[in-house]
Formats: sequence, structure tokens, C-alpha cells
Amino acid sequence: MPRDTASTAPRSRAPRRSWRTSAIPVPDAPGAKRRAWSNWSSWPTRTRMIALVVAIDVLAALVSCSVIVLNARSAVEVEMQAAMTNVELLVSDTIDLAQAGAPSGILQTLNLRIHDLRHVRVTVLDASGAVVTSGLARIRRDQHAAPAWFAALIAPPIREHDLPIVARGQRIGTARITTQPRDEIDEVWGYAVSLSLTSLGLSLGLLIALYIAFGRVLAPLTRLADGLTQLERQDYTARLEPPASRELAIIARRFNSVAQALSETRAANGRLNRQLLSAQDDERRRTALELHDEFGPCLFALEANAASVIRIAEAEAVPDRERLKLRAQEIASIVGQVQVQNRDLLNRLRPHALGQVPLSECLDLLLRDFRRRHAGTRFAGTFEGLARGYGDVTDLTVFRCIQESMTNAVRHGRASNVTVRAQEESDPVSPSGRALRITIRDDGGGVAPDHGLGLGLSGMRERVEALGGSFGLDNGQPGAVVRIMIPLDGEQDADTSTIPGA
Repeated sequence: MPRDTASTAPRSRAPRRSWRTSAIPVPDAPGAKRRAWSNWSSWPTRTRMIALVVAIDVLAALVSCSVIVLNARSAVEVEMQAAMTNVELLVSDTIDLAQAGAPSGILQTLNLRIHDLRHVRVTVLDASGAVVTSGLARIRRDQHAAPAWFAALIAPPIREHDLPIVARGQRIGTARITTQPRDEIDEVWGYAVSLSLTSLGLSLGLLIALYIAFGRVLAPLTRLADGLTQLERQDYTARLEPPASRELAIIARRFNSVAQALSETRAANGRLNRQLLSAQDDERRRTALELHDEFGPCLFALEANAASVIRIAEAEAVPDRERLKLRAQEIASIVGQVQVQNRDLLNRLRPHALGQVPLSECLDLLLRDFRRRHAGTRFAGTFEGLARGYGDVTDLTVFRCIQESMTNAVRHGRASNVTVRAQEESDPVSPSGRALRITIRDDGGGVAPDHGLGLGLSGMRERVEALGGSFGLDNGQPGAVVRIMIPLDGEQDADTSTIPGA
């Protein structure tokens, strides 16, 4: 009774919901897939390729086994049907031939002819159904017996057929024919085992050959990885021997070209660094000489005139106004000279008007300064359509490139006419679709065939290429032509430290 009462009592549904919720796990299918893919991707390439071939072999073996089982089942069934038909004809002929004899003679004749039959068993029964004799199927002893699971896969249903034995119009017994497919199944099993061993041997040989072949094919990639490791460690002397494979040979040649380019770039950077250090030292030396040669005498003259004024003022006699006026004029003249020299020095170190006035006016002031300092050369400039400015770095690059190009035209080309043109034009390659194109032409001696890339040209090229532009120097017949293109981008001036000497 207590058990029945408990079984009929109402149950709370909340615990059932809680039990179901906590008992059913929620698999992390995407995470499991990612982990499996990560593990697969971490395998060596040779191992993955061998694993792929093994998987294909296993799949092919499964398909082959399925085909063998289906064909074997059909073949065994056909063989059993044929054996059953042949034995039925044999028993029928035996009964017909023995009709004239005694009934016991018919059974004895059947007993003699039903032994050692293949694929079937014939059992002779008398009129009462008792077994008179049974002929066992002949089993070959020269083959391996098939396992039970294989026999269950391909064995057809056992079939039986009863033939009545009639003598003198009276049924004296029955011949029961039963199929026995074991002998045929053993033959199929032997064939399947031989085929499997042969396929296994071929597969193992193929895997060994593929393992060796993959090793030789992937060996250049291993050397390529070692070479890339050397490049990562900044060892640009790494070179690869071109392998026999045409595709990998192309990769090896490209690697060697990249390593050579990196080596040359490193050497060029080293030269530029040395040139920058030399330029800094030269600039400091020149500044020191100007301070010593220009400012030193002026300061000494100011000191002498100031001392003279003091002596005149301290004299007991009435000060000579004319002498004081002369000394004051000399001091004013020296101060004006110091101001000019100071302005020139500051302008060489950093153009004071750059960023304060429009770029075109800065360039006009530069041309005016060159006309003042080089009276024998005519300087002309066209700066139409320029914006007020393009950022500190771009404006300084344009100013320095024009300044250096005109200096080279006067100093090295000994030109009589220098023409500068700067304009803004459309450029589909530029991020903003616009670019600055600058051209400086002169009628001087031109560019010598064996001219080297000096510090000034190197500096201009570095400045322009740092902004993503292009720099070119060609003969203009007569003279030389400097062509500069700088793409305009609002973000390229955010970091002024990227430009050498900025």
C-alpha cells in the first residue's frame, strides 16, 4: 500500500524542468570545430598530405569491400541456384533410371550418387519420413575457412526442395535437397583476403614513395623558411639554390632578389645615415664659422664703439656731439648688419615665413632672396592655383627641394636662367585624388653622365619618397630638369619625424 500510494501521489513539475535543463549538455560545436581545425593546421605539411592519402585509401577500401560483399552475395546466390538445379536433375535422372528395379535398389543407387556433392546436401527419407541416408556437401580443405561475420554478410537464405521417389506407381520415399553455401563463401573469403593483402602492400609502398617524394618536394620550402628566418634576424646574406622544380625555382629566384634588394637598401640606409651625420656636422661647423667670422667682428666693433662712447661721456670736457653721433651711427649700422646676418642664418635653419604666410608667397620670397644673392642669374617662378598650405611637412619639402635645386643650378650648372613651376593637379593614384607637381628647369651645363648622388639630391629624394612621391633628375637640353610629384593626403603631415631633416 505505501508503494501504491507513493506511485499515485502528485509530482512537482518544477524539479522536472530543472532536472531536464541541467541534465542535457549544450555542446560547443563551433568551438570544437575550431579546435579540430587548429589541431589539423598545426600538423606538418607532409603529415597532413600523408594523412589525406591514408584517408582516401581507407575510403577506397571501404567502397571496395562494399562492392566485394555485394558482388559476392550475388555470385553465391547464383552459384547456389545453379547447384540446386544440377542436383535436382541428377536426382531425377537417378530415380528415372532405377524405376525398373526393386525399391530398395533405388534408395541404394541414390545413396551412392549423392555423396561428395558440391554446395548442396541430399537427404533420402523413406516413406515414413525416417532418414535413410544423407550426402554431405564436399568441403575443400585447401583454403581458409571464412569467419562467421563474413559468412553472415554474404550467405544467401538456405533453400530446400523435396523430390518424391516413386517406384511402380507407389511413393517409397523423398529426396530432400538443401543448399550449403559454405564452400563458396570460403572461396570468396580467400579471394578477398588475397586482394586485401595485395592492396595493403601496394598502399604501403605508395605511402612510402609519397613520404619520400613529399620530403624532396618540401625540402626547398624548408630551406626557404630557414632563409626567411635569416632575413628576420636581419642577415641579408641569405641565398637559396634554385631547386629542380620550375615553380620552386621561381620562388627561390624571387627570394634571392628580395634578399639582394634588402642588402642594398641596408647599405644605402647606412650611407644615408653617415651622410646625415656629416650634414649635421657640416651645418654645425658652418654655423660656428659664420658666428665666428660674421658675428664676432660685429660684436667686437659694437664693444669698441660702446667703449668709445663711454670715454667721451666720462671726459671732463663737454662731450663732442658729432663724435657721439658718429659712434651711434656706427653702432646702428653694425646692428643692422647683425640683423641681416641673423635673418639669413635663421632662414637657412628654418624658413621663418613658412606656415605664417601662404606657400606661394614663401616661394616668391625665396626667389627674391636668390635674385638678391645671385645677381647674374635670372630666376622666374609660377605658383598659380596653390592652396595656402598643405601641412608643415609637405610645405617644408617643397621649399627645401626648390631651394636645393636652384642652388645646384647656380653652383654646379652655372645657369643663367632658372624657371620654377609648382601647381596642383588631379592624380587618380593619390588618396585624395590630387597631387603637387613641381618642375625646376635651368639652362646650365646639365647632368654629367657619371654624376653621383650627392647629399643634396639624396636629401631631396628621401624627403619626396617619404611622402609617397617621386623624384627625377634629367637633362633638359640645355641644362637640367628636376621633376617632383607629391601626392596630397590629409594624414601624411601628422608625424613630422618621418622626414629626414624636418
